[in-house]
Amino acid sequence: MSVDANPPISPSTMPRRGLTGRLLRRGPLEAIATAIIAAGVVMLMQPFFLTLYSWSFATTLFGTVMFTIVSKVRE
Repeated sequence: MSVDANPPISPSTMPRRGLTGRLLRRGPLEAIATAIIAAGVVMLMQPFFLTLYSWSFATTLFGTVMFTIVSKVRE
C-alpha cells in the first residue's frame, strides 16, 4: 500500500488570488508597459499637437522604465 505524497489539486483547494494578485503579474504589466511605449512613439510621430509631441519622450521613457522593472516581477 502506497501513500500518494502529492494528492491531486482540486479547484476548491487551490489558493485564491484576488484582483490584485491577478493583475500584478508579468504578463498584464508587460502588456501595459508596451502599450505606453507605443503611445509615446505615436505621440512622437503625430504632426498635429505640439503638447503631445512635447510629452512623447517622457511617455516613452516611462514605459521603458516600467517594462524594465516589470521584467523582474514574478511570472
